Amino acid sequence: MAAHSAVLSVSKIINPFWGGRLGNTVKVFGTTLTSHRNKTQRAGENIPPPAKYGGRHTVTLIPGDGIGPELLNHVREVFRFSCVPVDFEVVHVNSALETEEDINNAITAIRRNGVALKGNIETKHTMPPSVKSRNNLLRTSLDLYANVMHCQSLPGVQTRHQNIDIMIIRENTEGEYSSLEHENVPGVVESLKIITRNNSLRIAEYAFRLAREKGRRRVTAVHKANIMKLGDGLFLQCCREVASGYPDITFDSMIVDNTTMQLVSKPQQFDVMVMPNLYGNVVSNVCAGLVGGPGLVPGANYGRDYAVFETATRNTGKSIADKNIANPTAMLLAGCMMLDHLKLHDHASSIRNAIFTTMNENRLHTADIGGQGTTSEVVQSVMRIIQSKGQLTAEF
Repeated sequence: MAAHSAVLSVSKIINPFWGGRLGNTVKVFGTTLTSHRNKTQRAGENIPPPAKYGGRHTVTLIPGDGIGPELLNHVREVFRFSCVPVDFEVVHVNSALETEEDINNAITAIRRNGVALKGNIETKHTMPPSVKSRNNLLRTSLDLYANVMHCQSLPGVQTRHQNIDIMIIRENTEGEYSSLEHENVPGVVESLKIITRNNSLRIAEYAFRLAREKGRRRVTAVHKANIMKLGDGLFLQCCREVASGYPDITFDSMIVDNTTMQLVSKPQQFDVMVMPNLYGNVVSNVCAGLVGGPGLVPGANYGRDYAVFETATRNTGKSIADKNIANPTAMLLAGCMMLDHLKLHDHASSIRNAIFTTMNENRLHTADIGGQGTTSEVVQSVMRIIQSKGQLTAEF
């Protein structure tokens, strides 16, 4: 892994690094990667590009639960202030309902617009087994196969470990999240974990292409193939096959339980990590905690045709909702990633610069990272900095 300075420069942090959507390929950090799916699709059946009218983009916005609605309102506030040419089509999803009508409406809107920004939708374990996770339905229905999270130390945030710079690539559509469970005998539940060669090759190729594009030197596959010799064994074998085509990148593998121990003891050893669905959930939450918490890290879900942006750890934050204390950083940065995806790079850079100036130079922090600032105070600071830098803005 490339050596890192003792303190990461703000300029390095704020460089846009998220890819965009291009026809029937997925663009990985500026590099085009052809999908392994639907190779026989006929011309004319391709999904149309994201809706764009009069130079403006239409984006689906799903407020979600907990702190999602309030943070996304702040994103819209910053976008309006910065004159970002994006219009939001708001689609509400009620997580208390057992029917799937709401989430199907949201999926239809994303298919129409191509891009979405969302808050996390609560998945209640007390609901009947027939009720599937709305978040999972969205990802599988749209084949958002790659969840990408960049976990990086920030100069203005004090943490136990410094110089962390890890890219986590999570397979997003199968594994333990396949929603295939049954109880044929009372007291005996069988849950099916699905690992396929096609999807394992696809996510491994994504990880290695990303690593090469970003000048990374090492990819680590996380697995439990010592126990799940067929399922995780297949995933690991697919990673090895893809690695053979990238001799310039070092490949290694690590068992998931050892991975979590290594992350909390020496996270600097990791560069790019690729893993199945459930392990990705665990590892991404550990990594978010290492750099300051879930309020700091954005995430993206990429597929061949669509992209959905959200906070990386996918928690609702219900306990702090509507108290004006939630950290808006992760959601604002998810909005910046979305702008880069739409090729609105100047707007993305302007907002991202203001976010990191607020955090790293002005040291205005919310309570989750040791400060006393409110959500609205952080957002107001971001807008003042945007205005002071001469970015075209609406009246403040």
